[in-house]
Amino acid sequence: MDDLFTAIAQRYDQDYRGDAVELPPEVEAMDIFRERASGALAAKLASPFWELAKPKKNQACLDLGCGVSFLIYPWREWNAFFYGQEISPVAQGIINARGPQLNSKLFKGVRLAPAHRLDYDTVKFDIVVATGFSCYYPLDYWERTMTAVRKVLKPDGVFVFDVVDEARPLAESWAILETYLGAEVLLESMADWTKLIKGCQARIVKQQAGDIFQLFKVKW
Repeated sequence: MDDLFTAIAQRYDQDYRGDAVELPPEVEAMDIFRERASGALAAKLASPFWELAKPKKNQACLDLGCGVSFLIYPWREWNAFFYGQEISPVAQGIINARGPQLNSKLFKGVRLAPAHRLDYDTVKFDIVVATGFSCYYPLDYWERTMTAVRKVLKPDGVFVFDVVDEARPLAESWAILETYLGAEVLLESMADWTKLIKGCQARIVKQQAGDIFQLFKVKW
């Protein structure tokens, strides 16, 4: 599993550094590659978690796989306390350098750790968010992650995360592109994701479909 963490971290480090990646001509000929190059793909990959669980004033929120979300999403408008966790050292460095400059009260720092390692003994969270990365891991790893998330949530807290919907038209093409960029995407059925959620004793409160990802809001 450590090798998998390293591969995914390297894939996103190269993105945050702006490294050029040499891809085969047949991959660069794909429509989805051209969308990525033009910047159009980013909007199709974004999962607006706040439409399912908008952070409220003074709530404690943990963003797993956060990237630089504190810099681009309206956390300061929500006036919610932001805790982040990342496996990309480059992303962690960027956000830990700039976050306190934007709002030193709300920004609580970003830890370098995978999603299942949640060492928060002194704080419980109203909302835990995890978007954009469940697809890189096998289902049993996500089961471990959900078990860890449950332990750090307040009794009425919610977990909002997304999964790739393999039935969406862009899913397979995006999975191919990601594999060539260094992180293999595992396409699982929505039936298996639903079974996993229920197996973790979580209740699906709301769902929202996107171009590639499907958002889930769950409670225990």
